[in-house]
Amino acid sequence: MNVAIVGYGVEGKSALSYYTKLGAKVVVCDQDKSLAQSIPNGIPAQLGDGYLHNLDRFDVIVRSAGIHPDIITKDNPNVKDKLTTVINEFLRVCPTKNVIGVTGTKGKGTTTTLISKMLAAAGEDVYLGGNIGLVPLDFLPQLSEKSWVVLELSSFQLSDLKQSPAVAVCLMVVPEHLNWHTDMDDYILAKSQLFAHQSSSDKAIYFADNAVSRKIADRSPGTKIPYYAEPGAHIVNGTVVIDNQTICSTNELKLLGTHNWQNVCAAVTVVWQIKPDVSAIRSVLTTFTGLPHRLELIREVAGVKYYNDSFAATPDAAIAALGAIDGHKVMIMGGFERNLPITHLAKALHAHQDQLRKVILIGQSAARLAGECDQVGFTNYHIETAKTMTEIVNQARQQAQPGDVIVLSPGFASFDMFKNFEERGLQFKAAVEQL
Repeated sequence: MNVAIVGYGVEGKSALSYYTKLGAKVVVCDQDKSLAQSIPNGIPAQLGDGYLHNLDRFDVIVRSAGIHPDIITKDNPNVKDKLTTVINEFLRVCPTKNVIGVTGTKGKGTTTTLISKMLAAAGEDVYLGGNIGLVPLDFLPQLSEKSWVVLELSSFQLSDLKQSPAVAVCLMVVPEHLNWHTDMDDYILAKSQLFAHQSSSDKAIYFADNAVSRKIADRSPGTKIPYYAEPGAHIVNGTVVIDNQTICSTNELKLLGTHNWQNVCAAVTVVWQIKPDVSAIRSVLTTFTGLPHRLELIREVAGVKYYNDSFAATPDAAIAALGAIDGHKVMIMGGFERNLPITHLAKALHAHQDQLRKVILIGQSAARLAGECDQVGFTNYHIETAKTMTEIVNQARQQAQPGDVIVLSPGFASFDMFKNFEERGLQFKAAVEQL
């Protein structure tokens, strides 16, 4: 079998290991010529401008998630049936039917982590992968028929999905990745693939308060279960409830922000279908403090607390952060310009103006967001031209008073100033640690 691996990142490296162990003849294809140093000896490579040349000579073409299928088929119009991904291959050969797939615009990482921790606390053999944790092909040899696999899945991974998991979950969906997808309809269609290949015996779980989430889940022929409403987990008088059973109080949750109540209810609804163990579920909800770069408390300096919410790469995620932390705030916002709608972000800043000492705008998007703020009557912002996170943090510090919080919650992607959201968050943390 001749296999082309297109894209030699985390997924590509996993695919190389997997297919070489199967005895396949593998060629690594990547636009980045510098990767020649990191490809194992004896593995042929097709690098640089011609990395997509003549792919029709392969039996299987493994697309890494970030590479759009159309980019491959544009130069190779006859290879569509040969295209696959590590997720497709994993679902094809996975020895267990106990697979849970979670998608949505935000909250995927938190929700999948909660599900995996709850199932583990209930005594199950659980593996977490996809967009978080490990590439699932890496833990494939460890799986048994009784294992549970929880996958966080992005629209990039779902756009050409050929098989759906037994349990599919759709969180809130709002515009995102419109520089990769043709339009919002294309984004929704990609998410829908998680549900489209389910059977009537499968379960489709969706966010009751989001019409797009409901529309996506409707593609499933399986049993549809809403969360944040009955019969799924929902909030009643400040408590998390399902099947008339109280799990815990929202005050006992360690996750900050009412937006995380949605993620909690999604996870509880999923686990309840599998193992309704109140004690196990409660133990996780009352101890799990969240993932890095998601409203992560770094430290307190001179009476000011610093929170890293670098993962907030959409306007809606930044809006959630505005309401998640009480008290007066200095917000650091802005970043890579993808021309997403931001009027609602400006309106949210205006609505929270009594709590805002200052909003510091950074990156490519600063001018457009400032313009939107002017339109709604919010002028308490400062456009920061500094290019280093140390300077940005020092500017924020000058605006804060003892008892305030400083929050990096950009609302935009990171690619104008940073490699990714992790680098942006790590630089923020490093700057705060130096104070």
